Amino acid sequence: MPADEEDRSLAKGSKNGAGNKNGGGRGSDSGSQSEDHGEGQSLPFLCLAALGIVYGDIGTSPIYALREAFFAHGGIGVAPENIFGVLSLLFWSLIIVISIKYLAVVMRASNNGEGGIIALVALLNPWKTEKKSRRYLLMLLGLFGAALLYGDGTITPAISVLSAIEGLEVATPAFKPYVVPITIAILIGLFLIQKRGTAAVGSLFGPVMLTWFVVLGLLGINGIIQHPGVFAALNPVHAFGFFQSNGMAGFLVLGTVFLVVTGGEALYADMGHFGLAPIRLAWFFLVLPALVLNYFGQGAMMLENPDITQPFYQMAPGWALYPVVGLATLATVIASQAVISGVFSLTRQAVQLGQLPRLNIVQTSHESYGQVYIPFMNWILMIATIGLVLGFRSSSNLAAAYGVAVSMDMVITTILAFFVAYRWDWFPRFAGVIAVLLLIVDLAFLGANLFKVPDGGWYPLLVAGVIFFIMGTWRRGRELVGRHLKGDTEPLEDFIESIDDDATRIDGTAVFMTDSGTKTPPMLLHHLRHNRVLHRQVILLTVHTLDVPRVPAADRLKLEDLGKGVHRMQVYYGFMQANNVPVALRFASEFGLDVEVDEATFYVGRESLIPTSEVPGMMVWREHMFAFMALNATRATSYYRIPPDRVVELGIQIEI
Repeated sequence: MPADEEDRSLAKGSKNGAGNKNGGGRGSDSGSQSEDHGEGQSLPFLCLAALGIVYGDIGTSPIYALREAFFAHGGIGVAPENIFGVLSLLFWSLIIVISIKYLAVVMRASNNGEGGIIALVALLNPWKTEKKSRRYLLMLLGLFGAALLYGDGTITPAISVLSAIEGLEVATPAFKPYVVPITIAILIGLFLIQKRGTAAVGSLFGPVMLTWFVVLGLLGINGIIQHPGVFAALNPVHAFGFFQSNGMAGFLVLGTVFLVVTGGEALYADMGHFGLAPIRLAWFFLVLPALVLNYFGQGAMMLENPDITQPFYQMAPGWALYPVVGLATLATVIASQAVISGVFSLTRQAVQLGQLPRLNIVQTSHESYGQVYIPFMNWILMIATIGLVLGFRSSSNLAAAYGVAVSMDMVITTILAFFVAYRWDWFPRFAGVIAVLLLIVDLAFLGANLFKVPDGGWYPLLVAGVIFFIMGTWRRGRELVGRHLKGDTEPLEDFIESIDDDATRIDGTAVFMTDSGTKTPPMLLHHLRHNRVLHRQVILLTVHTLDVPRVPAADRLKLEDLGKGVHRMQVYYGFMQANNVPVALRFASEFGLDVEVDEATFYVGRESLIPTSEVPGMMVWREHMFAFMALNATRATSYYRIPPDRVVELGIQIEI
């Protein structure tokens, strides 16, 4: 959060100190939002904004989903009974997975108005539970689900933009050699503008996607006119008949049918930006009708002409083909932007919760918490996405890699949502029945997608495995460092009593950053041993990131006078808020402590890690990996926005 916005937020706070700091408890059990993220904005405006951010991924699936359902499987012929069966599967997938699972069930699990798999894990409050406990294992499951989204974050831009540009081949085969270069050029441009943030162009997302969904519906109607009987596919009997007729080949088609619901996680993850009502209204009144009309229009075209290979583009009249390709390109860029922003937001949450090393995080908007830019992740995503385009070279090939991670993530979401409902005592038996029914659908999709692993589905699993391993190594390494530091300190009360009243005290304020509010910071002991002086005002400052999205301004600070000029200050942030230590110190005056921030000296520990086999905890090669990550992590001074010219770093060597 920018400093000026944080100033305004804290200025509204009370002087009563911190409130409930436990987070993740019954305070959010009702599922209601504690903050109105759409304050001052009308419901129609929020619905329009939700179109641009939430529905980009799922809204661009018609370009390739129905095509892949037939042409990715040699055993499925373009016969009328198969067309009706696949359309029925598409329709009921949208109803069961999106309308029922996410919009009616999962989005009730609100973490103070926020959603997403990290927020869902936080609702279980697993961070301080014992290892091998149920909640700890659920935390690991949720973190693996979050890691799966990184693979999706590279595949979605690649397959979306590539499928849009492939529409040029429908106009003339002469464009075929230029599809991949044009796609790469668009992707490079997309990643280059990330540092400017989405605030400047975000206002265009909604109107463009509104136009896109209207065009989807019109194209669908144009196809349906040729064969109105296609609506018979609404009958689920056709779906069951499809499985009976095609057997195993019909089951494998579920892997491509699943492409119509990819993007479902975005509905839940972006709930905090818009609220539940705008997302629901946009879905039922525009997005769902437009998608159904388009899919059924494509099906009608295939009933009339089984030889077509690009049903989406071939629905368009000849004069409209190039405009449709241009609009599809804009829509896929917007869908890619939403996924990239989602990866940035997910990374910030993981850093805030201590699951990843500190990274340089840039807030790009003064109004939106969700608009952040992470340079390191941006370039990694760009390299990976371009590599996918060069490696797979067509959206059909990429479709083979798409869906494995998302389907697995949906299974994890259902499991976590059930345990949240059980913890909140939301009709446990009824919730169990719903969870079992949803899991049957989720596991069917996952089972079909697992057959894609040899053809490219291994890629998102590999990415998830690497990210999850990095998270585990970082988390374990910090535990070892914390254990060492605790053994090199003493209780804070004993230290205060040992301060000699005649000790040399100098004017000014010293701020010691510490991870513990009850132990004496090792750097403070180190400072006194070597320098034998102490500032007249000493602040021991601890920053806590709670397992709730945001902490209200009134609960942000807790201040204690420990005597002899020593104060303990604890600052509380949610995992979606940016840390800003100078702002917190500036507002300490509201609690009776005056701090000249521009004159204060900040003492920060700098650990030099020494991997060794003599200290148990991790294998040496993992210790070297952790030490490398720690060395390259963003410095605490930058992460907490401490003025660099006011910092004194004290080095400590630690064997791990």
